[in-house]
Amino acid sequence: QVQLVESGGGLVQAGGSLRLSCAASGRTFRTYRMGWFRQAPGKEREFVAAINWSGGSTYYADVVKGRFTISRDNAKNTLYLQMNSLKPEDTAVYYCASGAGGLGFPNMSPSEYDSWGQGTQVTVSS
Repeated sequence: QVQLVESGGGLVQAGGSLRLSCAASGRTFRTYRMGWFRQAPGKEREFVAAINWSGGSTYYADVVKGRFTISRDNAKNTLYLQMNSLKPEDTAVYYCASGAGGLGFPNMSPSEYDSWGQGTQVTVSS
């Protein structure tokens, strides 16, 4: 399994931006499907965005579409989430996840991913 470590979270005012990074170990990162999820206190983990192995296909939850951008750099074994126009309701712990094998695309269920990072807190103040 790949090891994942998120970074880049923090406190930002509404309307601001943050870029999350997810560093992956191993030489097989380029073969993995990747996704971002988030979990707010008292709520279930929810899908945010997904990207296929090459980065050529992306998919977003409706609530972030047009504001967030998922990308990856396979040469650097890193996944990114650029978050713009942040809202207080975006406050959550954000997790990156990887999935091996071909399950089609997009993959919006946590059960479709094999490895998870520890999460990074994003707090948006109003």
